[in-house]
Amino acid sequence: MIVDGENLSIEEVVKVAREYETVEIDEKVKDKVKNSREVIEKILEEGKPIYGVNTGFGELANVRIDKNKIEELQKNLIRSHSCGVGKPLSEEIARALMLLRLNSLAKGYSGVRYEILEKLKEALNKKFYPLIPSQGSVGASGDLTNLAHLALSLMGEGKAIHEGKIMDSKKVLEIIDIKPIKLEAKEGIALINGSQFMTGILCLAYNDARNLIKNAQIAMVMSLEALKGTDQAFREEISYARPYRGQIIASKNLWKLCEKSEIIKSHKNCPKVQDAYTLRCAPQVFGAMYEALNFIKNILEVEINSATDNPLIFGEEVISGGNFHGEPIAIATDLLNIILTKLSSFSERRVFRLLDKKLSDLPSFLSKMPGLNSGLMILQYVSASLTSENKSLVYPASVDSIPTSANQEDYQSMGSISARKCLQILKNAEKVIAVEYIIASQALDFIDIEPSPASKTAYNLIRKSVKMLEEDRPMNDEIEKVADLIHRGLILREVERKIGKLD
Repeated sequence: MIVDGENLSIEEVVKVAREYETVEIDEKVKDKVKNSREVIEKILEEGKPIYGVNTGFGELANVRIDKNKIEELQKNLIRSHSCGVGKPLSEEIARALMLLRLNSLAKGYSGVRYEILEKLKEALNKKFYPLIPSQGSVGASGDLTNLAHLALSLMGEGKAIHEGKIMDSKKVLEIIDIKPIKLEAKEGIALINGSQFMTGILCLAYNDARNLIKNAQIAMVMSLEALKGTDQAFREEISYARPYRGQIIASKNLWKLCEKSEIIKSHKNCPKVQDAYTLRCAPQVFGAMYEALNFIKNILEVEINSATDNPLIFGEEVISGGNFHGEPIAIATDLLNIILTKLSSFSERRVFRLLDKKLSDLPSFLSKMPGLNSGLMILQYVSASLTSENKSLVYPASVDSIPTSANQEDYQSMGSISARKCLQILKNAEKVIAVEYIIASQALDFIDIEPSPASKTAYNLIRKSVKMLEEDRPMNDEIEKVADLIHRGLILREVERKIGKLD
């Protein structure tokens, strides 16, 4: 994968983070980076003050630093900012963070030596896994503490993870044959200014959310068939009368998923006029989610190809600004958290309906012997619990701000908190959809007519991990197995192989 600072895609971030795709730097980057570095060195020779280069940081910006102390200043910056706490980031998030920082520096506005970019590339290609604590960022001036721990590890002073063990970074660098980096003027602040922690998480979560919304539509159609609902609410005429692009996409997906369903065909002329909202309004609800996901995608595509440190070099000028502020990503991540929470809530209501015999016309809790067996009763409790937890987590972190650095940095994005919450909300949502898959599959077992090819394909794959519940048994492992099938895209892949791509 070629890094040029301009054309990185979300899909490429995911490939490098999860599949260890090899990274190379475009040849044209070198001249841009070297030109901006020459400007920094020239101004240093002239003795002019440049923020973060020969001055202190934040409220200490007015303190001038002696030329002989510049390298010490950069080391001290990284050491002082390396005070994050909490669990280490997963390897995939750490890799996404490194790639995004590399791509930002490749734009050539940061004034670093080209060697810094080469070091990040080498770290990615040799699978260096720096230990980066997950807590401590306020989302402006970027994800300072998280990025500082990355820089500290590359300096050989922090910790890293090698073959599952936490070790001194210096030792890990020796093992994988990487020389520790020696930071020069401007390079410390260039490495730690930016939103790459929260953006890396959002790239991965956005990818997983696109996968999950398609799984949610498959599960929804399985539930619709089990509840003997109609596909007529998915007709394109309805959506073109209210032509949101997302709603049109959802309608087409749902219509495709229902095609050739013998169950739906069997009750086409029944007297029931309308289905419940969680069935009938699926194009509108999923459609709104698609609209929001497209907004998030647009934000990400700009952010991952942006220069986010401070100051930046334009021609012969060094200009201080605020591109490190995480507000766009903070708002986008909070929006994704809302989407995932609504996805959970939407699914849980169908689960409840499938298990209530008064609403479903199916056996109580889908048990052949209700009373002696509780059937799938408690799976709805699990779904309700996870949904409620998501509701408690979804309050937007970006509406808060606590000033820092003696009020020099007086308005924060708190997007890092949105990102950390997103990881849990996403996991919960995947398990909620897993519960719907399991319950809808059990419900279909009570119907002798064939479901749609899409539903049958999903059902067959689920049944490899979860057998029909004849007698009560513990089902925690089975929920986790189906959630894993969802997360890895295996159910979606099989369904699309059968009926074609979903949008």
